[in-house]
Amino acid sequence: MHCLAHAAHGVTQGWFAMSQSKNWLMFGALGLIWGSSFLWIKLALEEIGPFAVVGWRTLFGCLGLVIILWLRRIPLPRDAATLGKFAVMGTLNVALPWLLITWAETRVDSGLAAVLNGAMPLFTTVIAHFALHDDKITAGRALGLIVGFIGVVVLVGAELDLTNFFEGDLIAELALIVAVLLYAISVTFQRRYLRGQNPVLQSTLSLGVGGALVWIATPFFQPYQIPTLPLTWTAVLWLGLLGSCIAFIMSYGLLNAWGPTRSSLVTYVFPVVGLLLGAVFLGETLTWRLAIGAALVIAGIVFVNARTIVAALRPAPAA
Repeated sequence: MHCLAHAAHGVTQGWFAMSQSKNWLMFGALGLIWGSSFLWIKLALEEIGPFAVVGWRTLFGCLGLVIILWLRRIPLPRDAATLGKFAVMGTLNVALPWLLITWAETRVDSGLAAVLNGAMPLFTTVIAHFALHDDKITAGRALGLIVGFIGVVVLVGAELDLTNFFEGDLIAELALIVAVLLYAISVTFQRRYLRGQNPVLQSTLSLGVGGALVWIATPFFQPYQIPTLPLTWTAVLWLGLLGSCIAFIMSYGLLNAWGPTRSSLVTYVFPVVGLLLGAVFLGETLTWRLAIGAALVIAGIVFVNARTIVAALRPAPAA
């Protein structure tokens, strides 16, 4: 019996390690996909307006998710309470923040947008601490969040002049802060009220509601716009199919597994990805700032996830 207990423990720990490896792969993929989204948004905005960018993005993302939902024969919820919760997610996690961020990027530099977007884990950990019983602030988490955010500031510091914060477009800057706050509220809401729901189902309904709201609201703010340039179509297709469809499935999977505080750390990866892509594809110079900032970001992620990392690396006992 003693040997069987050890064997069972070893199998359990092996499954745990594989599960965590899958989660870390999703975390890395999300960082790559969403970290390069700012580039594609900028490219799309050269031809069409913010409402059109978000509208086409949600349309293509939702079409991809509906196909996956149909292929996997996932049933839709029928009770009004659950559908209402998905409506909240579609509003707070898709329609409002995407419109605010996309509009703000027409008026402020990308460095400022990256810094403010990187503040999401700080907002999330405070909200989750009071709203959830299993996502409390600890000394290690607080240290990791602060170190990671400092890393984000270091990464974009060369392109960002914080002394001009209040001299710039204050409304756009406030829009970015509100968008990040809405993200933090929505991921905490998901963890509390929709935890355990199928990630594909969560992604489809949230994106569907958010997209519908954007398309309905568009004519009140700007005419409907159809892209004409191949680059614009590439941008909205990329944002829809990868940046929305696939990324949402992984994001909700991480939320179910990790909770809002840890999963929101993916926003710390965005500036790292953006700077590396610039170095690889645009020939931009790799500087000491990139090395130090990336190291701080990684250190912050490690601090917040220290217990999980230690558990995953601990060898299973022999049977």
